[in-house]
Amino acid sequence: MDPKKLRKILYIDHSAEDRALVRGSLGEDFIVLEAASGISGIDLAIDTEPHLVLIDTELLDLTGYEVATRLQTIIPGTPLMAVYPSQHVMAAIQKFGLAVGFSGYISKPIETQTLPQDIATFLNRKHESVFPDYDHLIAHQSELAARLEDKVRQLSNIDNRREFLDEQNRRMIDTLQRRQRLLENAAYVGKAITSILDLNELLPTAVNIICEEYNFYYAGIFLIDAGGEWAELCAGHGEAGQAMVAAGHKLKVDTNSMIGKAIEFQTAQISLDVGTEAGHFRNPHLPETRSEMALPLIVKRKVLGAITVQSTEADAFDGDDITALQTLADQLAIAINNARLLHDLDQANHELLRTKTFEAIATATGEAIHWVGNKAAPIPGSIERVKEDLYNLLALIQALTTDQKEALQVHPFWPTLQEVFETAAANGVDLAALAAELAEVPETRLSLFVGIESILEDLEIVENSATTILSLKEDLIGPAREPQITTIHLPDLLKQTVAGMGLPKGVIVTDFAENLPSIQADTRQIDRVFINLIKNAWEALHQHPDPKITVSVQPSSEPGFVAVEVIDNGPGIPPEIMEKIWVSFFTTKKNRGGTGLGLSACMEIINQSGGKILVDSKVGEGTTFRVLLPVNTEA
Repeated sequence: MDPKKLRKILYIDHSAEDRALVRGSLGEDFIVLEAASGISGIDLAIDTEPHLVLIDTELLDLTGYEVATRLQTIIPGTPLMAVYPSQHVMAAIQKFGLAVGFSGYISKPIETQTLPQDIATFLNRKHESVFPDYDHLIAHQSELAARLEDKVRQLSNIDNRREFLDEQNRRMIDTLQRRQRLLENAAYVGKAITSILDLNELLPTAVNIICEEYNFYYAGIFLIDAGGEWAELCAGHGEAGQAMVAAGHKLKVDTNSMIGKAIEFQTAQISLDVGTEAGHFRNPHLPETRSEMALPLIVKRKVLGAITVQSTEADAFDGDDITALQTLADQLAIAINNARLLHDLDQANHELLRTKTFEAIATATGEAIHWVGNKAAPIPGSIERVKEDLYNLLALIQALTTDQKEALQVHPFWPTLQEVFETAAANGVDLAALAAELAEVPETRLSLFVGIESILEDLEIVENSATTILSLKEDLIGPAREPQITTIHLPDLLKQTVAGMGLPKGVIVTDFAENLPSIQADTRQIDRVFINLIKNAWEALHQHPDPKITVSVQPSSEPGFVAVEVIDNGPGIPPEIMEKIWVSFFTTKKNRGGTGLGLSACMEIINQSGGKILVDSKVGEGTTFRVLLPVNTEA
């Protein structure tokens, strides 16, 4: 609330303890002015024009009745309340008090919990004179009070009066300035901590900033454990805090500690002098603590824990501190909750990524095994047919050489041929039996059993399968090799790449800009990328009547890069499979070969080189692969 709008309460009482109680009770809702004597109270009332005056009836210099009588003539519109000792609140005295000008009364000991509401209710109702027939009594008492006032004033030093007023003004200004500082500090600390999203950084930073800004002896943050039974110290200021955190300091969530009570009741707890409280925990790490405040950390009605702040001075906290620090505690609770939510989200994302990674590895492994199995499947059958054809051929040769054995024994090749026959026999091959079976085959069909063409076809099948499987190895392992970085002039590299492809003349058109900067990359790997892209473009054009592939190298519109484009006029890539083309083992070539690893290998190589690879395609018009490679900054 704006201090200018707060109503002023003047309390006149010689007891400093009672004045402190009233000041603490009313200080948050009113501006409380104090006077320790009747004379100083009258002076203060004249200078400040309060909205209400509370007057102890047993003042030392003037009685409360005399002060009330005098104030009736000085500030006639201001209501007055008598403060009676409880044993004197009798009907007759109350009547006398109302007659001399009091509009109401309260009794000692003062109920500080209900006092603010009682005062507010009193101020909000209209006050009328209760005993209008006692004007002569009031006049008499006014004269008496005026004489007494003059007599006492003669004995008072004018400098003391001025000093007293200055002290009251200073007190009032200090109170307002302190409130302002508390609120400013709360705003500063709140802003500093709410930007931190890592709980391990947030908590120690918060306790350190709080101690620095408020000049507290100690601050510590307790968070409730998973079972809700203990409040565990998660951060503490200074060496004491670090020692307690390391020792696993924790407090039971019950009414045996201020932290426990703050959490249990969800309200701030204050101890103005811990030395006078028998049940207060004497912490050996914090021997100088005199005052302590514990504030709950609450978010959306959920208690996360509590924060303790401690001072080396007694009576260090009041209502203003509770207001400012509870606001700070609320901001800290929000920051803690946000940090926890972010941590949980990171954990969930990490677990999801881990699961997806395992799924991807399992899928890729399964696809690789399946793919290798498919490519290797023709090999055993082809080998078996080659062996059959070879044994049949050896059987024919043996049969033909049997009759010429004596003549052939002198031929230099005979020992080798004889060794071949013997090796076949040692491996369980009965060449004579095979020759007998072949003798039964019609001459027109004999070539089917011993034709060299069949052997060559089967060997070609084996060779193609082996080559494809080896290409899989290169696609999988190639990008992972340690790169051999060299300076590359892309037009020179691409000219060699295009020439080595052996494509029909006129299919590839090149467009290389002049004065292009060089790049730094692995020549072998980059060459492999463009071989794959050009090969894919050519295979996409296998039924095109007029196939065209354009290879272009130009400065990129993106600073620091050179752009290479491989453009074909083929059928294009359907939108529904556009994202799949980068996935390992995905291929549209089916029985036309291809491992499905070419583009995924290209992407990995380009990424390792610090570049980018993009694709743009329109069905029926063609496809463009665009590769951006960083220029050589060391040139």
